[in-house]
Amino acid sequence: MTPEQNKIVSVARSWIGTPYVHQASTKGAGSDCLGLVRGVWRELFGQEPEQVPAYSMDWSEPQGEELMWAAACKHLTEVRTGGIEAGDVLLFRMRQGSVAKHVGIVTEAENARFVHAYSGHGVVESRLSLPWSKRLVTRFKFPLEGN
Repeated sequence: MTPEQNKIVSVARSWIGTPYVHQASTKGAGSDCLGLVRGVWRELFGQEPEQVPAYSMDWSEPQGEELMWAAACKHLTEVRTGGIEAGDVLLFRMRQGSVAKHVGIVTEAENARFVHAYSGHGVVESRLSLPWSKRLVTRFKFPLEGN
């Protein structure tokens, strides 16, 4: 792993155990999946790239708009070739045909693990199992030198 990847993984893992709280982004107090990525961003860059508007649990499903994907493309670098790497931000569809609205951060490429937050579990590290892999839409990199 590069020093940049080590930093991202270390910061992401430091959020493990944070309870799930919709729209929150405070390590140890509460976070959802987007809040986790926002919190890691803040620790890497000092501030968020933009204000996040309020969002519902159904995200943008009724409109069918890929709002999370579009926002990620504004601030992260989408990667469509090669395998996953530590520090990558993964974007998932929770159901086939729905909008992509779940994110996590890769902690191990060889053993395929990622940190994410979801209701009823909080921030956890999970194996990128076959069911998760089938939901994966795309991946991104934080805009860091050498990453």
